[in-house]
Amino acid sequence: MFRSRRRRTVHEWAVWTLVEDHLESPSGQEFVRTYVDSPGAVGVVVVDVPSFDELRGRDMAAVDTVLVSQHRAAFGEVMWEIPAGMRDIADEAAETTARRELAEEAGLVAEHWKFLGVMASAPGITNSTVEIFACCGLAQVAVERHGPEEDHMELRRLSVAMALEECRRGHITDAKTIIGLQWVAELR
Repeated sequence: MFRSRRRRTVHEWAVWTLVEDHLESPSGQEFVRTYVDSPGAVGVVVVDVPSFDELRGRDMAAVDTVLVSQHRAAFGEVMWEIPAGMRDIADEAAETTARRELAEEAGLVAEHWKFLGVMASAPGITNSTVEIFACCGLAQVAVERHGPEEDHMELRRLSVAMALEECRRGHITDAKTIIGLQWVAELR
């Protein structure tokens, strides 16, 4: 069993912490790993149908979703993604965060929600996970974006099938988006 012997905080910013972890392997070898400690995030796959029952047997070319554009500084480019956000409010339930982020980024509320699963964002460098939800039964609300990236965010409506095709072609490369869209396609 791998065991952590000592951890130290290297740096803190916003909701993240850079951690240096001194570990011991099952054979007794000592080593150090550094990673980003994160509160995690949520992602929301919008499914433009009145209820999840209406997905049964439906061609995903006839079911729309909504993506948002987000400038990602680490890549130096704008990426298309499902609405998403950090779990940055202490003790807030993941679905509550998802509902808030959907309204803030896409200007939508949804009557029906379904938890799809959890993905590890980049397990070699962070403990961040993304809890992914699907929602349907949509209504519009005022958008309440926060920060420079969200201020310049655009919305794009396209079919789930087209979004998945863009994933396969490398036009959409965001992992939570690819996984979330695939999970929604499996709901039918």
